[in-house]
Amino acid sequence: MKKTALIMAGGRGERLWPKSRKALPKQFLSLTGDGKTMIQLTVERILPMIAMEDIYVCTNRDYVELVRAQLPALPEENILCEPMGKNTAPCIGFGAAVMERKYGEAVMFVLASDSYIKYNSIFLNALRDAAEVAEAGENLVTVGITPDYPEVGYGYIRFDPAEGCGRAFRVERFVEKPDIETARSYLATERYLWNSGMFIWKLSTIKSALREHMPALYEGAERIGAAWGTEQQQRVLEAEYAAMPGISVDYAVMEKAERIYTVPGSFGWNDVGSWQALDIIQQSNEFGNVVSGNAVTVDTRRCIIQGSERLIATVGLENVVIVDTPDALMVCNKSDTASIKKILENLRICNRDEYL
Repeated sequence: MKKTALIMAGGRGERLWPKSRKALPKQFLSLTGDGKTMIQLTVERILPMIAMEDIYVCTNRDYVELVRAQLPALPEENILCEPMGKNTAPCIGFGAAVMERKYGEAVMFVLASDSYIKYNSIFLNALRDAAEVAEAGENLVTVGITPDYPEVGYGYIRFDPAEGCGRAFRVERFVEKPDIETARSYLATERYLWNSGMFIWKLSTIKSALREHMPALYEGAERIGAAWGTEQQQRVLEAEYAAMPGISVDYAVMEKAERIYTVPGSFGWNDVGSWQALDIIQQSNEFGNVVSGNAVTVDTRRCIIQGSERLIATVGLENVVIVDTPDALMVCNKSDTASIKKILENLRICNRDEYL
């Protein structure tokens, strides 16, 4: 069966401020030290399995030119431009409607544009396993990440190890981000995976699930699909999108549907949700520092320093994040990176939108 991919690339990446901005969010930044941006790496790693002409990127009008510039081989018609941000369920319904018009039926991979994956071949094997399960029936499949520590920043998937389909296990439920004690208890049971936000299903399967659980969204997506490629395309897209609820596919479908399966994966996944992720995705020096740009460090350990041409000099620092850009400097303790969003809240309150 034909395999397609929908890469979601409309997010802001606010926790990686001040490098990730409204005009240049993290999916369009190079964060891995190899000069490639996150969205370029996302496309590159799936090309052994999915042809470029079968890859779609869903983004918003602010980022269309960035997608064109960073993915010049992507067909123009494969850039799906949302009229407004409405979370993942409308995005997926939109993508499925457009794909069905072209392919009729296909396996659809839904991927984030800004995840880090260390072992690409193992990742592709997990996707192939998931595709087999998706093709075997009306199955909704997600890739769950085998946890190796009690993370409180991710949602979890509880699965039944005694009931499976191929190399996948039946999902019992999805759970929200836990506190640290709950996360530890999850690991002890060996029945929980991190929720990666990757989904695999046939176009007919996700459309059927949307029709059952989100009928208004389904009907709007159907009207978009019917108008796609006609003179009414943009008018219908804007009208129907405006009427759709802003809801994630997790809430809209995955927490309600039956026949949900998860394929466990251990391929070095990280959602690069904070500056601390650089400790994992970039190589540190002998003092545990992750440094880029022009920097001199003295008695500095386990720090993340991100600069450019201006010299950053540090003395006697430990567990600190320093990010320098032409118009903003951010310094915080590693343990406080989750609070970076509060900086943006303050900037909005003060109407200092030029720094967002």
